[in-house]
Amino acid sequence: MRVLGVDPGLTRCGVGVVDGTPGRPLHMVAVGVVRTAADLDIGERLLLVEQGLEQWLDEQRPEAVAVERVFSQHNVRTVMGTAQASAVALLCATRRGLPVALHTPSEVKAAVTGTGRADKAQVTSMVTRLLRLSAPPKPADAADALALAICHIWRGTATGRLAAAVAAARSPATPAGTPSYGAGQQRGRQPRTHPGAPS
Repeated sequence: MRVLGVDPGLTRCGVGVVDGTPGRPLHMVAVGVVRTAADLDIGERLLLVEQGLEQWLDEQRPEAVAVERVFSQHNVRTVMGTAQASAVALLCATRRGLPVALHTPSEVKAAVTGTGRADKAQVTSMVTRLLRLSAPPKPADAADALALAICHIWRGTATGRLAAAVAAARSPATPAGTPSYGAGQQRGRQPRTHPGAPS
């Protein structure tokens, strides 16, 4: 599964793409930030964030998008900008029909480090180890985006399978003439190819 993690922000919007499945080694495909200048109007900044995220979606073609869930902070101006950037990420993903999930900061920290109270340095250190990187990803926004992608691969995929199973159990009886799939059987799927990982 290829996941695009987005750590929303107006000045720096962290983005990171990770390939992997639960229980297997993960692979970083790309990481970076979408930047906007603080002296621009809010509309221009949001447009630049959208254009940057669209470029990442075009080039990396993820199968899912994971965005950090925004919580209120003491600095209302900062949290407003973060929420607006988050909404842009949700819009870009939904417009393409991609599944999008929101993960809380503590959920991401717990998934990556084992504790929901880890600081940024601990998260960056574990992301570097988990992805077997030669150097820590910088800035911190980029590392956080990779942590979001890792969290979604490890937790989001399992949650998605559970939700799909519950939905299937609640669905009406299978119409006559429609093949049914019992326990242990899966509908055949064609593997999806991905563009080669950038060097």
